Order: sequence, then C-alpha cells, then structure tokens
Amino acid sequence: MQVSIGAVGLLKKGPEHELVTEYCRRFQGLGARLGLKGLDINEIEAGKSLPREKRQALEAEQLLAPVGSADTVICLDERGKTLSSRDLARFIEAERDGGTSAMWFLIGGADGHGPAVSELIHSSKARTLSFGKATWPHMLVRVMLAEQLYRAATILGKHPYHRD
Repeated sequence: MQVSIGAVGLLKKGPEHELVTEYCRRFQGLGARLGLKGLDINEIEAGKSLPREKRQALEAEQLLAPVGSADTVICLDERGKTLSSRDLARFIEAERDGGTSAMWFLIGGADGHGPAVSELIHSSKARTLSFGKATWPHMLVRVMLAEQLYRAATILGKHPYHRD
C-alpha cells in the first residue's frame, strides 16, 4: 500500500525539513518489508496572494488532484479524532490488509482545509485525525505526522522504537 502526505506549503531547508526527510527515509526502509510503500510528500504552493476563500478552494483542489477515488483519505484537522500511536498502526494495518492500494494524509494550509476537502470529510469518504486541541504550525504537523507514520511502521514491524 502506498502511503503519501499531501501538504500545503513548501518546506524550506532547515530543521523541520531534515526531520521530515529522516522519518520518511526510515519509513521507506522499514515499510517496504511490511507492504507499505512511500512515504511520499506531495507539496503544493499556497496561493498567498489570493483572497482566503479562493486560496482555500485552490489548495483543496490541488491536494485532492493526485488522490484516487478508491484511496483512503485522512485529513488532519484540529477537530478530528485523536488516536494513540498503536491505534494509528492498527488502522494502517487494517487498510493495508483490506486491500487499500493507497492512503493519503492531507495537511491543509494556515486557514484550514478548503471546500472540496471539507465535502469529502462530510460525505464520510474521508476520516479526520487530530494531534490534540492545541494549534500547531502546519510545518510542525508535517514533522509530527511523518514521525507517527514511522512509529506506526515500527509497531507493525515489532521494532523496539515504540515503548508503551
């Protein structure tokens, strides 16, 4: 199963970029043995010069462009469901074992997800995931997500990285 992150904004060189790159590298090494391909990041540029509504709409369309109709979509949203690391691992395992060929984790821009992504969520064709009630910069969310996906792979691979 292909695992990908769709994210608004270009991650510039620096500590966040280095961390995301490292967790993706680790995921790729371990994930391959578990039937998990990726971890790819599809970045889109935020339309900073556009008014908020148009920017959100454009971002949503661009985030969803590579997503297939049968792909599993998880939208990161502060109002989403919180999962433990083990629960996330079990969810990924169930999707993989259930025949899902691709899973997308979508991170919106500074103003949140646009209408197309929101419609997908409300139609129950996508799930939501939250890293808690605190507000996180979306570039840090990318790091946290990459780490949690790597952690999920270590849990599934029975690697000692995760400790309860």
